[in-house]
Amino acid sequence: MNHLSFFWLTHDKEKALNALRTEFSQQVTSNITSGKIQLPPIPDVVLKIQKLCTLEGTMIKDVSDTLLEDPSLTAIVIRMANSVVFNHRNITCTDVLTAVSRLGIFRVRDIVTAQAIEQLKYSSDLNSECNALLRKSAAKSREFAAVMTMVCEEILKESTDSSHDYLEPEKALLSGLLADIGLFCLVNKYYNYLEEGNYLDLDVALHIFEKECNPISYHVLNHWQFDEDFLSIATNKQISENSYPISYLNIARIANHLLMFRNNDDDIDDHEVEITLEGAEALYTLSNLTNTQFNDRIRETLRSSGL
Repeated sequence: MNHLSFFWLTHDKEKALNALRTEFSQQVTSNITSGKIQLPPIPDVVLKIQKLCTLEGTMIKDVSDTLLEDPSLTAIVIRMANSVVFNHRNITCTDVLTAVSRLGIFRVRDIVTAQAIEQLKYSSDLNSECNALLRKSAAKSREFAAVMTMVCEEILKESTDSSHDYLEPEKALLSGLLADIGLFCLVNKYYNYLEEGNYLDLDVALHIFEKECNPISYHVLNHWQFDEDFLSIATNKQISENSYPISYLNIARIANHLLMFRNNDDDIDDHEVEITLEGAEALYTLSNLTNTQFNDRIRETLRSSGL
């Protein structure tokens, strides 16, 4: 980086950046681990549903009754329950109880959390730089989630037996949407840091965001008790041993590889992907689409998911 703000950083630049990163990120990590998550208030309904999903005796009706407290989220859940991605039997439902029953309480939690975070990315009123970062993050998350869904669908299409039946395109979609939630925490913390009278150059902040997004994402999703697939994608690291032929993390890496290829990213030569035959076929098929075809497929995937 040749920005003026780095001129004072000589041979100790990385050491100084590490010190800044530690001081800044420790505040976020401390708040998350203590239960004081540094996020703008998300709807109470989302928090209630997250809490219900941690209780053993929670029933479908408990979640549907809670969801009815927020008409907009209720409409989103019903719409997504009827979408091509989530409605495998192609049977339309019109009431929230049926929608929750079809999706399951954990998938409803995933949907309302992802939707709440995306809405906040677009509606947050911070400074212009922070607003731009959050809106860019929202757009990138949607693109990444759509490509993950496309990869998952292609793998299932290429599979000749039941060995990949555990894969769910809807889970690929939602885990992709929440993959960079740590950035949301960091941007909000950065804004508050500036509002408190501190100064941190945006270029330095971006360096910190890049280094700390994964661990902060882990803290948030783990605090909300998302499963290991979500945690693995958010951290780009397999959290535990996986006995399946291909994991959701593998799908995320294939999706990322495709996006790097489409964007002519120079770092693609250093990007390694471990894939099965089905994964290779999916990568080959999607790589050979024209840019117009690829972008049309992304738009169709988002439309068919109900987003």
